[in-house]
Amino acid sequence: MAGEPGWAVWITGLPASGKSTIARALKSRLEEMGVDAYILESDVVRKVLTPKPTYTLEEREFFYNAFVYIGVLLVENGVNVIFDATAHKRRWRRAARGLIDKFLQVYIRCPFEVCRERDPKGIYRMAETGEAQFVPGAQVEYEEPWQIDVEIDCVRDSPEEAVDRL
Repeated sequence: MAGEPGWAVWITGLPASGKSTIARALKSRLEEMGVDAYILESDVVRKVLTPKPTYTLEEREFFYNAFVYIGVLLVENGVNVIFDATAHKRRWRRAARGLIDKFLQVYIRCPFEVCRERDPKGIYRMAETGEAQFVPGAQVEYEEPWQIDVEIDCVRDSPEEAVDRL
């Protein structure tokens, strides 16, 4: 391993809570400060690891184990990582915290109704019609973090205000 290890920020919350928006805003702010960071997007990685996802618990176990491993490898090699992922089970986020020394968990608190209204990918609509199964917040429980380093209120805080707090 060359150089110092990086750090990681895991941005979690319900689907459509604003994780990707805040991840991009954070990356942009860091770049303005001369700090490099890589956004590890679950949506992008999922297309490679599970190109035809079923979102079963077994598949998610495989996916999040691999997702965390990728993040750990990046951090160990000096890359600062912004995890952009719902990861509706606490154990997946805790696994990353346990493996990465410099780790910050950001929870975006966003009411289900607000997420459902936003729904840019239509997943809540698909959950309601039966086209999608296992949607966190709709058909499966989203386990709120126990160890929150920074909490963002999606109704009160703009992306810029959220990044100011980080």
